[in-house]
Amino acid sequence: MSNLAIDLHWHRQEATLEPGKYSAEHTVRYSSSYEVQVDAAPDWGGKPENTNPEQALASALSSCHMMTFLALSAKAGWPVASYHDHAEAHLGKNAKGQMSVTRIDLHPVVQFDTGFQIDADALAQMQDRAHRYCFIANTLADSVEVNIL
Repeated sequence: MSNLAIDLHWHRQEATLEPGKYSAEHTVRYSSSYEVQVDAAPDWGGKPENTNPEQALASALSSCHMMTFLALSAKAGWPVASYHDHAEAHLGKNAKGQMSVTRIDLHPVVQFDTGFQIDADALAQMQDRAHRYCFIANTLADSVEVNIL
């Protein structure tokens, strides 16, 4: 199987490392060429202009779901013209009382080539299949909600 990696780099900006008094801002490099500034979520003291791990998790799930949907649609002969999603990660306490991403909601909107029609039930079934076959969704288990508009 594939081994997929990132490189993460953080260095202390403050004189000392003290609770609540240091920056968590860091850089994540993908594929040796693309860098993203990452920080804690704004509610946890991070800079709002940086992404955060919870957004990155929602992004990974949304991307995986879309790629799975497109692969299944191609096999079914569905001419997908565009795909848009608004993914939301929800933070809260899990069953153990620990802070966690308790749920990720996906809101995919699919457009097809002019003249192609598919009923809502068939689209919902294909979205469900995409969810079941998505590697990231399988990793996250039951904390994903796919809301078809």
